[in-house]
Amino acid sequence: MARTAPEGLITALDIGSSKVCALIAQKGDGNELVVLGTGQRESKGVKRGYISDMAATELAVREAVEQAEKIAGVNIEDVWVSFSAGGLLSDLVKLEIDLGGHRVEQADVDHLLKTGRNAIDPNGRMILHAQPTRYTLDGLAGVKQPLGLHADRLGVEIHVVATDGSPVRNLDLCVRSAHLEVKSIIAAPLATGLACLSDEERELGVALVEIGAAITNVSVFEAGMLTGLASIPMGAADITDDVASAFGTRRAQAERMKCFYGSANMSPRDNHDMIDVAPIAPEDGVEGARITRAQLIAVIRQRLDRLMAEIQKELRKLNFEDPVGRQIVLTGGGAELKGIADYAQQALGRTVRVGRARGLTALPDAHSGPGFATLAGLAMFAAADPIDLRSVDADEMMVVRPSPGALLKRLWTAIRTNY
Repeated sequence: MARTAPEGLITALDIGSSKVCALIAQKGDGNELVVLGTGQRESKGVKRGYISDMAATELAVREAVEQAEKIAGVNIEDVWVSFSAGGLLSDLVKLEIDLGGHRVEQADVDHLLKTGRNAIDPNGRMILHAQPTRYTLDGLAGVKQPLGLHADRLGVEIHVVATDGSPVRNLDLCVRSAHLEVKSIIAAPLATGLACLSDEERELGVALVEIGAAITNVSVFEAGMLTGLASIPMGAADITDDVASAFGTRRAQAERMKCFYGSANMSPRDNHDMIDVAPIAPEDGVEGARITRAQLIAVIRQRLDRLMAEIQKELRKLNFEDPVGRQIVLTGGGAELKGIADYAQQALGRTVRVGRARGLTALPDAHSGPGFATLAGLAMFAAADPIDLRSVDADEMMVVRPSPGALLKRLWTAIRTNY
């Protein structure tokens, strides 16, 4: 029987278009994150990252969390949830205040952050993150802790991630309908970057391309922070659909063919290797076709060519143009396709590697691949407990930590305002 959750427990919940995953972790004695249990269920109520069937998604959330609870031997009450649908916008708000040359005190920092909070204009969107990333002293950037230093001007850069409110409210309602408290909803690229990218990579500049089942998120990191976001309504499930259509088979069979025999690269041997294709309706007595592995790979590459062209287009829009020293990291379930890194390196003209979650202890092998990087990143994000300026009243100090009721209060206020 599951016992009451101990202090310091973190539960991450990743709701995607193909699967719903849960992970329960706890900080160890050395401040490391130890995985206690994981759960996974097929996602049937999410289309292109948006909730399309509340009941089906709620059921998948319940079952995934219950499986993780059973393995961990604990009952959990609250979760950190990822949001990976399109429409995410990333912006940097910069501002300065005059100090007159005196030493920076906590009151100055509070006043600066309060001014920054009031300067954020979401333009009708819901703010998911508003995090002070670094400070400036007399124009000198990159100051992490300004307290005690003298300056004439104190500035701050606030990283803001916003999106349309309705999809977030639907996600929040779906999780709460499963009798779980939402501690916070996290933009998936932030969590994935935390799991897959090193601090040095984020400082030097890197692009993270997460190929999900139905959405491909492209995000650019520079100077240690997320500087740009874009979403492409195309993913690994589209490859599966292409295979099913091309060879007249069921999606489940097409997915199996893609995983076991598919590849992003072709070799001469592929013209001789044969694959049996099961027909859509085997009860009719129709025999399935036999195709070469080369035929399968040709269909896969057609979709990949289109996807890489879209990724290249979005990278240009995000000013990720200089190929010298600018690396690309592939993650998501689509990054598990054989040969995808070599193919992407040729198609995009840059160094490409496949990103996997790191930094978690006792993470099961089944959940350590690139398709589960967001799940691990959510737990790491929660453990880091970053400063956020979103959920505060104007007359309170601006630096707050996420609390169980903070997001609910914000969402309830937004619902009352809009409805």
